Amino acid sequence: MSETILSPAGRLDSHSAPGFEQEVLAAVAGGTTQMLIDFSKVQYISSAGLRIVLIAAKKLKAVGGKLALCSLNASIAEVFKVSGFGSILDIHPDQASALTALR
Repeated sequence: MSETILSPAGRLDSHSAPGFEQEVLAAVAGGTTQMLIDFSKVQYISSAGLRIVLIAAKKLKAVGGKLALCSLNASIAEVFKVSGFGSILDIHPDQASALTALR
């Protein structure tokens, strides 16, 4: 069981999403089965960023793994809620509780 913590920063939008997607795919290809995405340094997420989170969830599910998210600020939490992702993803207030849930 391999665990990876990703901490994107700034904006997860059409400009930064491809690089972040590569990080996610490389981690899964490298054997990661437990992934935590820490949003504490993310100020903005667009549909392109949401797409990467969904890709991560699907790739991990396909290998019997788990994805957890943590430390969403109020505006990012609202985006997840409005998009419906809040009800299908494992979201935690902080890294410690997210890691506990993954294990």
